[in-house]
Amino acid sequence: MPPWASGALVRRVPTDPDRPIEVLWIPATASSLPFGRILLRWEKAPEAGWDVTAHLGLATTDVRLATWPAAPDDWSRLVRPTLYEVTGLCSALAVATAALELSNRLADS
Repeated sequence: MPPWASGALVRRVPTDPDRPIEVLWIPATASSLPFGRILLRWEKAPEAGWDVTAHLGLATTDVRLATWPAAPDDWSRLVRPTLYEVTGLCSALAVATAALELSNRLADS
């Protein structure tokens, strides 16, 4: 991770485990995460491997999604299933929210 970055914003999680997770470096001055976006942070673990955390942007706040302490050097394979599932769930929730808002607008008119 570059020294000026506070983490990496997940852009896309390919289903193929041999393809890299696409990320965008986030500067330390970045504010809150947009809904459904995931920020990864990692640092060398005290004993071995990497301490990896994932934060999820919700409508009004950011929350810690998961922590993988002392993850092995190939930690991206370990975190991929969680990232893939959560991005899919957030996309589905966004579609459901938009459908509900449209339904409410139609009912009011």
